Amino acid sequence: MLTHEMEFTPGVSESGILSRVRTFAQGNSLYRQHGYVLDGDDRFFEKAALDSKYVGAMIAFIEEEFGVHVSDCEIRAENLGSLRAVARFVASKQPFAVG
Repeated sequence: MLTHEMEFTPGVSESGILSRVRTFAQGNSLYRQHGYVLDGDDRFFEKAALDSKYVGAMIAFIEEEFGVHVSDCEIRAENLGSLRAVARFVASKQPFAVG
């Protein structure tokens, strides 16, 4: 018998997610080194030569910051290719995301 009760709390809004992801990306050394200013729709992989280490860091950030799991099949540009894509992806994985 399960005795563990889950407590549901509202998710973070898409704009809140976008802000936090932007802060993470701009704090990343790849962007600081080259002086990139990221717009919400800028494609990460076109703006800078990102490698698997960066993608891994972004996934770790998403999972730790927002408590959502990123499966291997979800690692693609539609979900992680821009700030806005990440924000939409994370918001879609939160069952009670707020406006």
